[in-house]
Amino acid sequence: MRLADAEGLEALTMRRLAKELGVEAMSLYHHVANKDDILDGMADLVFGEIDLPSHEVDWQTAMRQRAGSLRDALLRHPWALSILESRSSPGPATLRHHDAVLGRCRAAGFSVAMSAHAFSLIDSFVYGCVLQEITLPFQDDNLEVKVEEIIGHLSPDQYPHLAELTVEHILQEGYSYGAEFDFGLNLVLAGLEAVAADPNLDYGAPTRMS
Repeated sequence: MRLADAEGLEALTMRRLAKELGVEAMSLYHHVANKDDILDGMADLVFGEIDLPSHEVDWQTAMRQRAGSLRDALLRHPWALSILESRSSPGPATLRHHDAVLGRCRAAGFSVAMSAHAFSLIDSFVYGCVLQEITLPFQDDNLEVKVEEIIGHLSPDQYPHLAELTVEHILQEGYSYGAEFDFGLNLVLAGLEAVAADPNLDYGAPTRMS
């Protein structure tokens, strides 16, 4: 995990791992069957870092806290985005985490299907936000400089809405892209809870158009 954190998942080879450990590559196979075994273990360790949703607070608060913990773990380990949900041999921390999220939804009165919808939508939102965060060409501490580099030369007359957004929102004191996460997550959670509470709100699969 330290190697992947520092240099990315592509740096993690059996040969490189053995070198970091000061052993021959073949000696690793006394402990793991292959690289997939290592990736399985790494994914499980990441899931072990994510807080389980609490039963001591309301559902929205519990899921907001858990989503924030997931986001923090993914920002610590950006490589995990590509492997967390792809393992065919999930470990105990992974299984415990998934069961706890579904269980918290069921305890809040969500149906089995709505629990699945909620789990999928929340995690899709978190993963997407993290992917945006780690690939943005700027961070909060260099925001003004980078924004100037990216769009400073553009004409406000040609791109009036970009100019408006930049001046009136992005470059305002206290702006942080991370605030978009909180705003979006609150909408997602409120929408899910509203649909779960009112069976007349049907957001199922759309019918096929002719």
